[in-house]
Amino acid sequence: MDATPPPGMRSRRVVRDPGPVRTRSGPPRPAGPLLDPAALDQALAAGADPLEAFRRALAEGTDALAERFRSGVPAAMLVGERARLIDQLLRRAWDRLVAAEAGATMALVAVGGYGRGELHPHSDIDLLILLEAEPDPCQRGVIESFLAFLWDIGLEVGQSVRTVEACAELARADITVATSLMEARLLAGPRPLFERMAEAVGPDRMWPSRAFFEAKLAEQQARHAKFHDTAYNLEPNVKEGPGGLRDLQTVAWVAKRHFRARDLHDLVARGFLTEDEHHDLVAAQGFLWDVRFALHLHAGRREDRLLLDHQQALARAFGFRDDDQRLAVEKFMKRYYRTVMELQRLTEMLLQLFSERILHADEPGEPVPLNRRFQARHGYIEAVSEEIFRRYPFALLEIFLLLAQHPELKGVRATTIRLIRAHRHLIDGAFRRDLRNRALFMEILRQPQGITKVLRRMNRYGVLAAYIPAFGRIVGQMQYDLFHVYTVDEHTLFVLRNLRRFTVPEHRHEFPHCSEIIERIPKLELLYLAALFHDIGKGRGGDHSEIGAEEAERFCREHLLSAYDTELVTWLVRHHLLLSTTAQRRDIGDPEVVNEFARRVGDQTRLDYLYLLTVADVRATNPAIWNSWKDALFHELYALARRALRRGLENPVDRAERVRGVRALARAQLRLRGLPAEAVEALWRTLPEEYFLRTAPDEVAWHTETVIHAGTPPVVALRRHRGHAGTAVLVYCRDEEHVFALTTSMLDRLGLNVADARIIPTLDGHTVDVYLVLEDDGGPVAEAGREEEVRMALLEALRSPPRPIPLTPRRASRQLRHFRVPTVVEFSQDERNGRTVVGLVCADRPGLLSRVGRAFADCGVRLRNAKVATVGERAEDFFYVTDREGRPLDAPERQACVREALLRYLESG
Repeated sequence: MDATPPPGMRSRRVVRDPGPVRTRSGPPRPAGPLLDPAALDQALAAGADPLEAFRRALAEGTDALAERFRSGVPAAMLVGERARLIDQLLRRAWDRLVAAEAGATMALVAVGGYGRGELHPHSDIDLLILLEAEPDPCQRGVIESFLAFLWDIGLEVGQSVRTVEACAELARADITVATSLMEARLLAGPRPLFERMAEAVGPDRMWPSRAFFEAKLAEQQARHAKFHDTAYNLEPNVKEGPGGLRDLQTVAWVAKRHFRARDLHDLVARGFLTEDEHHDLVAAQGFLWDVRFALHLHAGRREDRLLLDHQQALARAFGFRDDDQRLAVEKFMKRYYRTVMELQRLTEMLLQLFSERILHADEPGEPVPLNRRFQARHGYIEAVSEEIFRRYPFALLEIFLLLAQHPELKGVRATTIRLIRAHRHLIDGAFRRDLRNRALFMEILRQPQGITKVLRRMNRYGVLAAYIPAFGRIVGQMQYDLFHVYTVDEHTLFVLRNLRRFTVPEHRHEFPHCSEIIERIPKLELLYLAALFHDIGKGRGGDHSEIGAEEAERFCREHLLSAYDTELVTWLVRHHLLLSTTAQRRDIGDPEVVNEFARRVGDQTRLDYLYLLTVADVRATNPAIWNSWKDALFHELYALARRALRRGLENPVDRAERVRGVRALARAQLRLRGLPAEAVEALWRTLPEEYFLRTAPDEVAWHTETVIHAGTPPVVALRRHRGHAGTAVLVYCRDEEHVFALTTSMLDRLGLNVADARIIPTLDGHTVDVYLVLEDDGGPVAEAGREEEVRMALLEALRSPPRPIPLTPRRASRQLRHFRVPTVVEFSQDERNGRTVVGLVCADRPGLLSRVGRAFADCGVRLRNAKVATVGERAEDFFYVTDREGRPLDAPERQACVREALLRYLESG
């Protein structure tokens, strides 16, 4: 029998959500017991309903626990009190329901975290019902009644029912079971039975130290991999994520199993920890326990993820407040991230020390000299003496250079990590001014391999923040939005990793164009410096690009880079958003937009550096927002700008030349397909110059062939976009006000995301609309059957448009609903093309574009083009519009109508 509730069990929550915890300050209040056992016993003796009496005792004890936490008692004290409360209730329930019937042949055992005597408000209560032999029907009935009673009083238990032999068999096969039973604690029943089980699963019977340690390491690595080996994401897991409480438990399990340690302080006496390190470890655990305890109370359930829904409330509860530069939630999360970074460092050091003692105890481990200051032992670099960093401070950088130069090394030996941390204070102003240290740092960036791992270690050990103080300000700095899912320092290191992958032949297939470009980059270290500094100004108020550019320029001059190299790095940091914003917010089909971009870039070298930095940056911001369409869009702007630079900035492509070129290439393709020239020219005479400016030759040929073959509009066709960057949806129909709203509404109802839209009215009253759509996974419509489903749904809607156009039934995601983004509508004039640009910033949501379309239709506005961009929870869209007669909206009353209609549709739900 394992952890499935018996028939009829009900999970009945008796603890009300106490709301956000208040700021805790001052000394903890004196605390008595959470349960008055005598009062409960008297009530039961007086004939009270056992279910109601136990429920009331549990609810009162849990409410008292929450109040103590809110009043300032730390979770480190309360998790034990919670366990004792549950102990008392379980023992009484056992005595009433089991002891008299079968108490001599079975025992009640706490296992897992409950076995350790640690319970957070809504943690599962893990129980083992230990049997002398397989249960008979009578015993099964007793067990089921007991467990049903526990669920009915409001305890959420995870239970298993096993014999001693079954425990041993499962523990031998599963390290998780073995670990859980290591922490077993007898609650009720015969002690000899419990001791038989403890002996059967003891270390002398199974999982010897070496095997146990290796299994726990593998378990931790697999767990970390589920979180992409980072704790610095938007919604970290306090318990299971890297640097979380589970990492600390792994250390405790190994210490208990191998070294018979009673608690973490025993590791000080055994030389694994210093007193200061033990203090840091306990402080980190205490903070994470407080966070987890508060999280359970606020969520009203077992919740170990620091979801956006809870972060603001917890920030207030821990006493953080907004200021002019940072939000309270950002300050709270910065403390959280820095705590897990410290915990990661300490647990990494301990596990490595354990590894040397457990795995290499019988190996001599002769050192292999690397230079006069460092040597390798068991595959790890170590200082040759404890005096190295004091005598040679530059060795604090040299060690990382050696790591990069020796890829066979697995890392830094634990004792040397401790020395690095103890001597970080030597990295001061004089250290940074030392030409030798400046040369060492630049040499690290010039290494052909290992840079990413080395910089990550430098960050984890605090060396990077010490050497570049501005970098220290972004360590653990989060941005409270859905666009930036990593802390600023973690994002920066991901950018560097992405750049490095462009240079690795094994990864060339991922971004072949980037891999090709990076081969002609003259100085890669300049690209890495731009990556290091591009976001270093975040969290300081003002324009982070300008702040970062100033920091980068100072750093480059101090490190004696040439004037040209300094200017290039500074320019890259200042303009690192230029390519992405131009591609996503401007109409790059307009030659003037491309020419303007090319003029700002100036030359091919800058373009190459900027393109690589942009792709690496966007990919490292949020894995969910990178897709094939962004890849194709950035590549297209790069290619157009490169062509403009080759042609010469003084000799830009003009509109007429572009139109002639597109027509000629499209005409050649159509001739090969056998389309009559007369029919082609007849259709083209209805298309404005703008169409040929904004449409590639192969697309013109596809549109022309499709419309001529289809005959009567409406016409709908789909095909994979060139470069496989999504699916292009062509709509050719009468130009009516409802078309955009109807089409986008249908696409949304079909579960497709619109990444781009081109709306071009013809000269004979039709419109050529092309939508670039993506499935939810960021890819194109993959199956022919799915394409036909989309085509037929759109055709049916266009032939018989519903009135009013239905809004999407899809609800916003949990994360989107959590943010409140005010709707901002701004107007500007595109005088060259005779259009008005409506800039819209608002909360993203399903069906956004169809709401915009309805607002435009209400005001008699015709959409001519759209640039759609989603930045986390924010939609930042630009719509190029005219009135019904094709004139710009320059009258204030027309703009007021559009603004009011947009606000009405976008803020109504």
